[in-house]
Amino acid sequence: MKRDIGLIGLGVMGKSLALNMAGKGYSLSLFNRPEQGKGDHIAQRIIEENSLLSGSLGFEELSPFLNTLKSPRIIFIMIKAGEAVDQLLDSLKPFLVKGDVIIEGGNSHYTDTIRRFDDFSQEGIYFLGTGISGGEQGALKGPSIMAGGSKEGFEKVAGILDAIAAKDNNGNACMSFVGRDGAGHFAKMVHNGIEYGEMQIIADIYAILKDGLELKPEQIANTFEKWLHNNHYSFLLEITIDILRKKEDAHWVIDKIADQALAKGTGSWTVQAACDLHIPVQTIAAALFARYQSAFKNERLEANQLYKPEKKQFRQSTDSLAKAYQTARIINHHQGFHLIEAASKKYHWGIDLSSLAHTWTKGCIIQSELMSVLLEILNERKAVLSSFAIVPRIKAGLPHLAELVSNTAISGIATPALSASLNYMYCYMEGRSTANLIQAQRDYFGAHGIQWSDNPSGKSFHYKWLE
Repeated sequence: MKRDIGLIGLGVMGKSLALNMAGKGYSLSLFNRPEQGKGDHIAQRIIEENSLLSGSLGFEELSPFLNTLKSPRIIFIMIKAGEAVDQLLDSLKPFLVKGDVIIEGGNSHYTDTIRRFDDFSQEGIYFLGTGISGGEQGALKGPSIMAGGSKEGFEKVAGILDAIAAKDNNGNACMSFVGRDGAGHFAKMVHNGIEYGEMQIIADIYAILKDGLELKPEQIANTFEKWLHNNHYSFLLEITIDILRKKEDAHWVIDKIADQALAKGTGSWTVQAACDLHIPVQTIAAALFARYQSAFKNERLEANQLYKPEKKQFRQSTDSLAKAYQTARIINHHQGFHLIEAASKKYHWGIDLSSLAHTWTKGCIIQSELMSVLLEILNERKAVLSSFAIVPRIKAGLPHLAELVSNTAISGIATPALSASLNYMYCYMEGRSTANLIQAQRDYFGAHGIQWSDNPSGKSFHYKWLE
C-alpha cells in the first residue's frame, strides 16, 4: 500500500515530526542514510523502537523509498541546512515528476530557498521552504509552521500541516502560508532573531537579580514566576524558571554550566539581512554579539584580573524590573516585525504580519501573551511602536527601563539587550537626530554630498568646507 508522506532525515526534529504525523493517522515512509557512529538501517531501527511508527516503512536508498509514495508524492526534508540540502535535492531530481511536492523544513537561508524554488518551479515541481519552530517537543506535539514557496503546492499539503501544527486557544492551527519563494524561511530566521533578543533580555534581568540584588537562583525563579502569572507569560520565561530551580547533589545546575553560549547562524543571518535592508535591529544585534563575546573566556578572565571590576548592589523594585523587562520585549518584537515588513516589500512577498504573529502564538519558542496582543495590533496595519495600544505601555515602561540601565551602568553589570533597547527607543523618538553631523563629516572627508533640511527635493551637493 502506498504511503501518504515520505520523510527524509530522522534527527531530533525529523523523528519527532514523524511521530506527530503518524499520531495524526498519516502513513509514512522514512529515509535516512547510514551515518558514521549511528550505523546502518537507522530508519528501520527508529520504526522498531517506536510503536507509533509500526506501520511505517524504512529505507536508506532513494528509489525504493520514493516508489512507496502516493502520487503526487509529498516529500518532507528534515536535514541540516546548507550544502547537504543541495546534495540531497540533486539526488532526488532524477526521480521527481511534475506535480510532486517538496517540503524543506530545515533552517535554510532564505536566499538558498529562493534559488531552489526557482529551480524546481521550472520543472513543475512544487517547492516549499518551510520554517518549523518549537524544538523537539514542539515538533512532537505541535509546532509553529511558516510555509513559503509555491502557493499551489501549499494548498496540496495544507491539510497535513494543519493537522500537525500547534493549535491556539480556539483550536485554530498555528500554521500559515507566509509568501512566495523564500518568505517562510525568512520569517523563521527573524523568529530566531527575536528569540535571541528575548533570551538575552531575560539573561540581563537574571544578571541584575543575581549580582545587583544578590538573589539565589530559586529566589530569581520565584520572581520570574510572579511575572509569568501577571500578564507576562512567555515560553522562554517559563523554561527559565525550570532551569533556575534545577538542583543536582544540592548544587544549582545553572551555576555549574559554562558561561559560553553558541550561535548556530540564524541570529547572524538576521543581523546581516537587517544590514542589507538598512533596518535597525539593535536589540537582536546586541544579543548576538553578547553570545560572540561570551566565547572569549580566556580574554574575559584576563580582563577580570587586569581591571578587577566591582559589581555594586542597587535598589530597584522587582515590579519596576518587570515593567522594564516588558518594555524591552516590545521594542525587540517591533524590530523583528519591522525587518519582516521591509523584506516583504523588497521581495514582493505580501506577508500578512498579523497572520504571522498568530502563527507564533503557540508551538514556537517565542510564544507569549505579548504575541497575542501584537497580532491584534498588526491586524490594524500599524507598526508595533506606533500603535495607539502600545504607546501608553511604552510611555509608562520607558522610565523604568531607563532607571534600570542607569543603575546597571553605575553598578558595573552588563545588560547589552536592555541597553540596546533603551537606546533604540531614544533614537526612534528623536525628532532631530545627530545624523546631520554624520552627513557633514562624510561630505568633508569623502565628498559624499549633503542635503539641506529645508529642501524637499532631497537633492545632494558637495559643500565647499575649506573655502
